[in-house]
Amino acid sequence: MSKRGAGGAAGHAYDASSITVLEGLEPVRKRPGMYIGTTGPEGLHHLIWEIFDNARDEAMGGFADDIEVALLPDGYVRIVDNGRGVPIGIHPKTKVSALETIMTTLHAGGKFGGEDSGYKVSGGLHGVGASVVNALSIHTTAIVHQDGGIHRQEYKIGKPLAKVKKVGTSKLHGTIVEFKPDAEIFKEGIEWNWEKIVAHLRQQAYLVKGVRITVIDARTTTHKNDEDCFYLRDLSGFEAPSLAFYFEGGLKSLVAFHNKHQTPVHKNIFYVDRQLENVSVEVALQYVDDITPRITAFANNTYNSEGGTHITGFKTALTRALNTYGRNANILKEKDENFTGDDVLEGITAVISVKLPEIQFEGQTKAKLGSMEAQGAVSTVFGEALSAFLEENPDDARSVINKVLLALKARKAAKAAKDSVLRKGALEGMTLPGKLADCQTKSAEEGELFIVEGDSAGGSSKQGRDRRTQAILPLRGKILNVERARIDRMLASVEIRALVIAMGTAIGDVFDISKLRYHKIIIATDADVDGAHIRTLLLTLLYRHFRPIIEGGFVYIAQPPLYKITKGKAVAYAYSDKEKETVLKELGVAPEEVAEVSESEEVESAEEVTEEVATTKKPTKVNIQRYKGLGEMNPSELWETTMDPARRVLKQVNVDDAEAADRIFDILMGTDVASRKSFIQSNAKLANLDV
Repeated sequence: MSKRGAGGAAGHAYDASSITVLEGLEPVRKRPGMYIGTTGPEGLHHLIWEIFDNARDEAMGGFADDIEVALLPDGYVRIVDNGRGVPIGIHPKTKVSALETIMTTLHAGGKFGGEDSGYKVSGGLHGVGASVVNALSIHTTAIVHQDGGIHRQEYKIGKPLAKVKKVGTSKLHGTIVEFKPDAEIFKEGIEWNWEKIVAHLRQQAYLVKGVRITVIDARTTTHKNDEDCFYLRDLSGFEAPSLAFYFEGGLKSLVAFHNKHQTPVHKNIFYVDRQLENVSVEVALQYVDDITPRITAFANNTYNSEGGTHITGFKTALTRALNTYGRNANILKEKDENFTGDDVLEGITAVISVKLPEIQFEGQTKAKLGSMEAQGAVSTVFGEALSAFLEENPDDARSVINKVLLALKARKAAKAAKDSVLRKGALEGMTLPGKLADCQTKSAEEGELFIVEGDSAGGSSKQGRDRRTQAILPLRGKILNVERARIDRMLASVEIRALVIAMGTAIGDVFDISKLRYHKIIIATDADVDGAHIRTLLLTLLYRHFRPIIEGGFVYIAQPPLYKITKGKAVAYAYSDKEKETVLKELGVAPEEVAEVSESEEVESAEEVTEEVATTKKPTKVNIQRYKGLGEMNPSELWETTMDPARRVLKQVNVDDAEAADRIFDILMGTDVASRKSFIQSNAKLANLDV
């Protein structure tokens, strides 16, 4: 066991007087979205991030080097660090234990008081982490190992059940927080996403050098709540799936991980780690043979999904340094225009991390950094280091400049192609594509666009739809794979151009999500290999070039049923083999009563099924029709199963983990055949292929 928690970075004593109180806790349960952004899956996982951030801040301060996150049965989560342990002394203002103050009072923490606080650098400026998690949990337990003792307090919906109590002795130091989210707050469910948690904690391990982060999936184990047990992994006889992350390479290792399935343009990964005044700046980057920029930014190790001032400083310095080098090396001639910000970002993989004591975020969820001093610090530190890197590594420099020069030329060609299309009126929205059967409503909130596969499904859906709110766009065959296609080539595709015009947002630098004509874009393809491929091609297009549409929650995938089950006048639909068996049991059907029609190209409708069953020698009471595609459904069946808002099943497309999604699209739609084969082989057992 490490002894770091007892010492750590030099500075003021961390005791009860280090905790500053600003205001009460009452608003949290009334308006949880103000504190965690949403009460959906993203907000649910935000609870783990908040408690983990407290443990990580101990590590950033040099007081901890081992963090464990465990998913327990019944929705509980247990987070442990070997830091100093939350102070348990009586707080001078609240007159109760500092532990209780932190857990039950909004804006109470050791991260306020500037240089007199318990932390020099922290991601938890707002100080709402532990108290908000407590308020939004049905049950919470906090255990502190400190000064030879074990201290414990339990809470129900944010309120302590008793005072802090000493329950044992210990030679260890650190904090354990165990909580179960309140299902009344998180009405979409309290199911934890293992992959999402693993991805987040792996990312954090790259950012905090020399700290071990362990994640354990103990949801199916019998967990004994033993105060003497510190790390769950050390419990005698305990076995559960787990992963441990420990990286010394920092952001260079993270860039290499991001580019694992890419082809780098230059060999050496650029890296700088320097402090300017009170701002620490760490940047790593490498260009790859691709057109998509991948920039990840952190402030005090908190991921900033919406960027902020550090990214602004990064982009400014990057554009300036590459233009200067290009001119000095005579690669950019006098007649040539300068590289633009878009040119220098094409194909870049970059990670930016800043650490500063008085941090400012725009909003409690910390999605965007607002500290202006970060912009100047990143611009200066990164700009100087990149200029030196280019001078010291001429081969890498020429590869980078040639890559950016190619992007400049492609931008000009794409602009010329787009201008040509615009002159013909194709993207101005004045003329909708002829194959589009538009809806009557002009309200985007009411409008739905069904993207269907082929003329057969297009014909049935046009007849079966609600013409007032539902538009149909049939696509012919498989669209262009846009993973590495530029806009000029994309706009040459009739199918893609039709979709762009139908959506109304335009594309590229003139994209405007406010002009989206439908707030539900529904991909409706067949449940076979070709349908899955078309769906993946469409998702690639939307993710790479219309990502705000996905992030806005406007993209859905239709889930048509696999079976139609008829017993007398009763009709039911099943969306899987398991559900089919459930329906049959509910109907009290014996095996000999079933007439199952499947794998037949001749079946077009329920009428044909009835006719076929009627001609069999042995009459049956229950008929099952197996659908192989939307084109097999007649208009009334298509409406009833796939288009009727009251009965249909839709899956909303979202990007919970943008980096994981980015890597999957790289693998599935990129040029690395070996990686794609490996991915398919590894995930085939998870897929229910219907071919």
